[in-house]
Amino acid sequence: MRCPLSEEYPMEKVLRQLPDRLLPWFAENRRDLPWRRDREPYHIWVSEIMLQQTRVEAVRDYYARFLEALPTVADLAKAPDDGLGKLWEGLGYYSRMRNLRAAAQVVQEKWNGQIPRDYDAVRSLPGIGDYTAGAICSIAFDMPTPAVDGNVLRVLARVLADSRPVDLPAVRREAREALAAVYPEGRCGDFTQALMELGATVCIPNGAPQCGRCPLADLCQARATGQWRELPCRLPKRKRRQEDWTVFILDCGGRFALEQRGPSGLLAGLWQFPNVPGTLGSQAALDQAARWGTEPTDFQRSADRTHIFTHIQWNLRCCRIVCRQAIPAFRWMTAEEIRAQVPLPTAFRQFLDFL
Repeated sequence: MRCPLSEEYPMEKVLRQLPDRLLPWFAENRRDLPWRRDREPYHIWVSEIMLQQTRVEAVRDYYARFLEALPTVADLAKAPDDGLGKLWEGLGYYSRMRNLRAAAQVVQEKWNGQIPRDYDAVRSLPGIGDYTAGAICSIAFDMPTPAVDGNVLRVLARVLADSRPVDLPAVRREAREALAAVYPEGRCGDFTQALMELGATVCIPNGAPQCGRCPLADLCQARATGQWRELPCRLPKRKRRQEDWTVFILDCGGRFALEQRGPSGLLAGLWQFPNVPGTLGSQAALDQAARWGTEPTDFQRSADRTHIFTHIQWNLRCCRIVCRQAIPAFRWMTAEEIRAQVPLPTAFRQFLDFL
């Protein structure tokens, strides 16, 4: 990983000091997280997938419920769609859930349920990239395989005063290579977690870094030059696409309409309330319900809400309509059944109060 350090203060000299600085600090300051209480590869894997794009505090309860319901790779490999969906409901990024089960099926069939002690084999599993493979292999198997995420890249960018955009693949690759060369034998898992912990709790993404608590403060070039506000650098964000949808809560005798999304694309295969593109007024919504054949009798209320994905914002109008016909094109369930049995994405769960 290139940086503007002088010949008297080369990058290699800085990186070689990281294990001796970070390991004692981590031993004293590590958070008590449930996935740190053992080195079981399956547990590490599940936690790392859940933690992608999700806050640590939000994952704690999901992690415990998931492992209680699916304690082994074999259990995950044969988990039914709706059961798995309910365990994941609310975590978002549902492709992670689908890939997790697909990977478990590969592990079950190819390695008899045992996650292989081989980086390339782990990396080849569905839904596992360089970061997750590095985390699993270093934490579970004590291999010198860095797990370079946003936290680690932020630490390196600031310590080395590297102004290149951290979301460039070449920067991530160079960071992995540079760190792999300094991994401490026998302490690989702790070193991986120490780097993560420093970025998550001290060299934080929002707000000023807590340099007074940082074991790398005297090495940090961004601190010395006052550049920490500008680092890390990122490529310009792509503007979110706006999409307008009208969501229907169709009530037929206390049962409500659901439909399943298609097998590909955003929220693939998940259940949702019926919806159509555009923002419909009350009469247009009644006309749409009539075209479905539900024989609407009363438009009761509507509300406008939003849901934000990484690159898309859904602007949602929800319309509650009473109707006479429970047409077979939809699945009809009571409010209690929906809440207990159906894994709804967060975009649609926010309308459960309409039931």
